Amino acid sequence: MSAPSLKELTSRGLVYAPGVWDGLTARLAEQAGFNALCASGFAVSAALGLPDAELYTMTENLQAVRTIRSASSLPLVADIDTGYGNAVNAARTASKFVDAGVGGMFMEDQVSPKSCPICVGDPVDLISVEEATGKIRAVRDASPADVLLIARTDARGDEAMRRAHAYVEAGADMIMPVTKTFETVEEWERCHSEVGVPLMATLTASTWTEREFTPEVLGQIGVRLALLPTQVLMAVTGAAQNTLRRLAAGEAPADVSADALPHHEFVDLIGFGEVEAMQRKYLPAAR
Repeated sequence: MSAPSLKELTSRGLVYAPGVWDGLTARLAEQAGFNALCASGFAVSAALGLPDAELYTMTENLQAVRTIRSASSLPLVADIDTGYGNAVNAARTASKFVDAGVGGMFMEDQVSPKSCPICVGDPVDLISVEEATGKIRAVRDASPADVLLIARTDARGDEAMRRAHAYVEAGADMIMPVTKTFETVEEWERCHSEVGVPLMATLTASTWTEREFTPEVLGQIGVRLALLPTQVLMAVTGAAQNTLRRLAAGEAPADVSADALPHHEFVDLIGFGEVEAMQRKYLPAAR
């Protein structure tokens, strides 16, 4: 029996998906007990040493997704930014990500190149509703019905509501308001009630949605997919930064390592046992 798709999982209830960016973080999230993953554009960009400003290419993002998929069989939702061009480009992007095995994609209505709204001042520039709906239709037509199409809007207030309605009519399965789209839980609840489809929320570290969107609130406002896009990235970065500072300051490596994951545990979690089992099964016996 095959594992449920992302669309099936979200039809049953609330799904949390942590932001991952490579094979190691994908493995860690699966071993921790999550049942879905998010290829976080913010984290993929950061792993390249870049800010989340659409500086990487579609193929670089696609390669990260392929790496994640090869390391974990969990359903994966991918950030395809603006689709990397017009509606025709967005359709090609969608088909490539579907071929890579994603279970869902979210695409935003910013002008390309986009910028992470929590990292820049207001406002961000948006494309017209007509252009955005054309891109959504193109991505929907390029994707199987069982792949979730999530339309993100960086608009605010009533304009966000207008766009949400238009995006659903164009074929979006979910609407993704960003953390700045609405200012209250009540506005999120109104959005879900009026547009008639589930919502996806980003519980980005250090934002009001991370603090206030408890499981109970998420259920109240119609969220079925809740991303944790930056928590792992910030934790890993903080740990690495502290370790490197201690080593650079001359602290003994053995003392620094004493506070880290033991080597044997790391070897186990990245799958050396499975490789050794295959070696014993298929390779000639050592003489």
